Amino acid sequence: MQQPLVKPKNPNFSSGPCAKRPGYDVSTLALDTLGRSHRSALGKEALGRVCSETARILGLPADYRVAVVPASDTGAVEMALWSLLGPRGVDVLAWETFGATWVNDIVHQLKLPHVNVLEAPYGALPDLARVNFDNDVVFPWNGTTSGVKVPNGDWIAADRAGLTICDATSAVFAMDLPWDKLDVVTFSWQKVLGGEGAHGMLILSPRAVARLQEYTPPWPMPKIFRMTSNGKLNEGLFKGDTINTPSMLCVADYLDALAWVGRLGGVQATMARSEANLKIVADFVAAHDWISFLAKDPATRSNTSVCLTVDVTDAQVKAMAQLLEAQGVAFDIAAYKDAPAGIRVWCGATVEADDLRALLPWLQWAHAQVTRHSVQQ
Repeated sequence: MQQPLVKPKNPNFSSGPCAKRPGYDVSTLALDTLGRSHRSALGKEALGRVCSETARILGLPADYRVAVVPASDTGAVEMALWSLLGPRGVDVLAWETFGATWVNDIVHQLKLPHVNVLEAPYGALPDLARVNFDNDVVFPWNGTTSGVKVPNGDWIAADRAGLTICDATSAVFAMDLPWDKLDVVTFSWQKVLGGEGAHGMLILSPRAVARLQEYTPPWPMPKIFRMTSNGKLNEGLFKGDTINTPSMLCVADYLDALAWVGRLGGVQATMARSEANLKIVADFVAAHDWISFLAKDPATRSNTSVCLTVDVTDAQVKAMAQLLEAQGVAFDIAAYKDAPAGIRVWCGATVEADDLRALLPWLQWAHAQVTRHSVQQ
């Protein structure tokens, strides 16, 4: 097969940090907060806008709270687990790397006594019908390293007794989340909006806030996890105060991304862009028998972290990714280190459809190169 002539204008298809928004220019950011205290009126106003604009654009219920927290999505999830778990049993779902991380934290670090682990291999989901909503339930909405998402929120009990704690870092702004069924939602800026790393977002329902005020965990609580004092919620966290010093450059970058979503027409527009990108890949996969989705059920296929398997050896699929990088066609598209060997292409809203269309013939070319070389040997 001849080498394709057209290359993606933006070859950044990493699943995190993800491609910057189309037309991004760092020189256009509002940088008046740089060099200023995050506790100044200017700094607090910018951080407060991060919370309020996130809530507005996502269409959160009016009584949900939003905070900027340390340590990316991981920090936000850990903050929720260590602050909220304990009063009830826990069901924790794992079908890829990060779900397995939360299993380890709950079972081996917090050492909670009544834990039900529901697991599935890469490419599949656990049996959602087995989830016990009398317990607290911890799960990712989208398995970033497996390309498998929950199909919808129908399986979540509206009359649940426990809390639902959802790691939604590669889902928020790309997938339709049923906010009334989610008590804690976490995400990070560097996924669907292509923001910068190191900061997490924590969204709490009134039920989660009530748990924080009524329950004091029996273990020591690090400062960066503390959301209450003497049984009262730290309301400042949800108005622009932060537990530790944030990067105001990253804050400006995130506000720029939120403004872009607004110009597109809101979260429905970013979801539509991501779904359209998935269809481009799905049409290509349907037309070629050497490549498949890791997620076998179409209803569970991620429209952000699209994970694909290829009918070659692990070494050959690694060689494909290296060939594409060497050609400046696609960077960072090898499967996650713990996942089955394959290709992982980010299809979130910041990726242009034309760049995906340009990438796919190159995937076919790279496959032809590694299989031809194998035949010649």
